[in-house]
This record gives sequence, C-alpha cells and structure tokens, in this order.
Amino acid sequence: MSTAPAGPVRVRARLDPGLSRWLWLFKVILAIPHYVVLVFLWAAFVVLTVAAFFAILFTERYPRSIFEFNVGVMRWSWRVAYYSYGALGTDRYPPFSLGAEPDYPATLDVEYPEQLSRGLALVKWWLLALPHYLVVGILVGSGVWLAGEPWTPVWGGGLITALALVAGLMLLLRGQYPAGIFDLVLGLNRWVLRVAAYASLMTDTYPPFRLDMGGDEPGAVAVPDPAPAAAATPRPPLGAARALLAVLAALVALGGLGVMAGGATLVIVDRFERDDAGYLMSPSERFVTPTYAFLATSDDPDVLPPGDVGLVRDVLGTVKVTAESVTPVFVGVGPLRDVAAYLAGVDREELRGLTAEPEDRVLRAGRAPDGAPGAQDFWLARSTSGELTWKLADGDYAIAVMNADGSAAIDADLAIGAEADGLGRLGAGLILGGLLVLGGAGLLTFAAVRRS
Repeated sequence: MSTAPAGPVRVRARLDPGLSRWLWLFKVILAIPHYVVLVFLWAAFVVLTVAAFFAILFTERYPRSIFEFNVGVMRWSWRVAYYSYGALGTDRYPPFSLGAEPDYPATLDVEYPEQLSRGLALVKWWLLALPHYLVVGILVGSGVWLAGEPWTPVWGGGLITALALVAGLMLLLRGQYPAGIFDLVLGLNRWVLRVAAYASLMTDTYPPFRLDMGGDEPGAVAVPDPAPAAAATPRPPLGAARALLAVLAALVALGGLGVMAGGATLVIVDRFERDDAGYLMSPSERFVTPTYAFLATSDDPDVLPPGDVGLVRDVLGTVKVTAESVTPVFVGVGPLRDVAAYLAGVDREELRGLTAEPEDRVLRAGRAPDGAPGAQDFWLARSTSGELTWKLADGDYAIAVMNADGSAAIDADLAIGAEADGLGRLGAGLILGGLLVLGGAGLLTFAAVRRS
C-alpha cells in the first residue's frame, strides 16, 4: 500500500536498492548539466514569482501557467537534489523535465490554490516565514541563496548535505544506505520544500514546525498501489558507459564555458580598456634605481613578446612604452645584440616581469655607459619625450630606459602596451568556438541521458 500525503505540499521518495558504492563520488560532475539549466530556471522562477505576487494582490489568484512552471522548477530541483548531495537516494539520472515524472524515485506536488489572501501575500514571504528561514539556514547551510522577492531556497551545504555525505561513506564502506539517515534526510528536505512553496506564495498554509521523516508523509490516506501493467516504465539507472559519457559532456561543457569566458574577457578589454590613443596599456608603476639603465629583452617572455613569433607579432602590432619623470628620460628599442654590447659591463637592472617588485628585477653591477644613449646609432626607435612607439618586427630586440644624459639614478613611471587591433576579433572567435563546444556537450549529454 502507498500513501497520498494530505496537505498542499506533497514530497515523496523511495530509496533505490542496490545503489552503487562509488557513483556518488562523481555526481558533482554528472549533475553539472542540470546545475547549468537550473541557474536559468531559478532566475525565471524569481521573476515569475514577483509577477504572481502582483496578480495575487489584484485578483487573489496565482496565475495557473506561472504556478505550473514554478512547481516544475521545484520538481526539477528536488529530483536533482535527491540524485546528488541532497539525499543520494538514487542512481537514476534525473530527467530534464518540468513535469511530474511519476516513475522517478523522488516526486513533488503542490496543490493549486483556488484563492489566496492579499494580506498574507504582503507579509508571509518575509515576516511570517522568518522563523523557518532560520531553520532552513541550518539545514542547507552557507550554500542557501535567498534571492529576490519572495526569497526562495536553493540547495547548498549544511546539515542535509552532511548527512547525505555520511550516507555516501556508508555506501562506500558497507554497500548499504542507512535507513535511519534516509528517513531523516527526507524529513529535512520536506521541511525545506514546504518553506520554499510557502515563501513563493504557492500556498497560505503555514509550514508545520515538525520533522515528518521517511519517504511518505504521515497522516495520509492509504491508496492501493497501481497495477503492475499500468505502472510507468521506470527509467533505467545511469550505467557505467553513460555515466562516463555524462562526465565527458560535463567536462566539455566546462571547457566551452571557459573558452567563452576568455573570449568575452578579450572583447570587454578591447572595448573598454584602451587609452585615448587606442592602445592597451599595463598599469603605470614607479621604477626607481640607483643604476644607469633599466633593460627588458625579448628573450624573456615574462617581459616582452618574442619577436620571431609571427602570430604574436601580428596580434600585438605596434608596441608603446611610456616613461614619465621629472628629468628627461630616454626610451629606446634596438637589436638585442647591439643593446647588450652597449650596456655590457654597465651598472643596470634587468626586468624579469612587468612590475616594480624587487623580486622581478636583477641587478648587474658595473660602470657608467660609454656615451649618452641618444648618441648611439643602432636604435630602431627612440624617444626623449617620454613616449615611444615601435612596430613589432621579427628578431631579438631589447628596450632600454635611461636618463637622457646617461647619468645614474633613474626615477620614472613606466608602462608598456600594444595596439592589438585583432583582439576583439579573436575574442569573438573564441565566443563562437565556445558555443560550438557547448553544442557538442549538449549532444553528448543527450546521448548519455536519453531513454533506450
């Protein structure tokens, strides 16, 4: 005999026999496709609940279409929570569905209210439900999000997850899910879901302060189990091959999201981070040294891009160096061999990074240079106005910053950047590539979770 729970929120679940000892360890990855979808579903849930709030104020009714959608989101979330770390009560992969899915081991129904109180709608989601929020905060822990109006819980850490993980460890060690933990976990989840429905204005019935444990709620009227022939065909457990395919789909999806995020970052930088001349510049930092020169070379990729890499050259285009100082400063770029010969044995600091931190600088003790830097004829580009631009070319090169008269003790604010005209196009290409990768992940997910 099964039971039909009495009350507006009906939460039922059954513990599947023969749960895998190890599969629960990977459900944090297996459930990623559901988590991604649920982020958007809960965003829609909050917006539609606000719309339902105003509908209740004017009509005393919860719009039926919004009600069905929001209940569907709660059903979907409950199935994913039951499969993953809200219970670990089944190895059957949750369906991508807003429907009731009566054949799934975890079900949720909320009775549609024919009439709701305008006055309660104004206060129940924040004032009346506040005592329950304190309890729910303990049950779902720091992972609870109370978002929008009304506040709606989303599963996170806390007591429920801790108990589910204990059950998972017992599965791993003994191959059995403790019945006592199952009953308690179901009761705690039932409490959370009742509060979610009440705070989301789906019912005026105040959630009881009691722990109704077990798969069926107490106080229900017994009804016969359906005949075997009429029972819905159960969804088969997610086998090892499909589980691995789902893991692969999740990893591919994460890779696609990462590529899209990188592309979006490049587009944003290209659009909003350029200076007035259209260059992308590093932050200006103060460089102070008692020596005669700062030196940066293309054979140190942490400082300058290597000049013999065609793609880097084409992407960066024109390089720009700025130097601001109270005394005239010389900035020059030249062939690495010639610059190294000019500064050989000269007291200088070589940069190992684009920061003024001491650990990114190497001191080379020596003598004064032979002549002022502006008197040398090997420079490919030079400036004493504090700003140098140079079209990045093939070959090894170096950039030197010195006082214009060749004296020691440099004190200047330096920055380096590039034109990088193709950065926006590169970002757009990465976004498109990420979308294609997500499409492939969607096909893998469909292959993993589709019915036979």
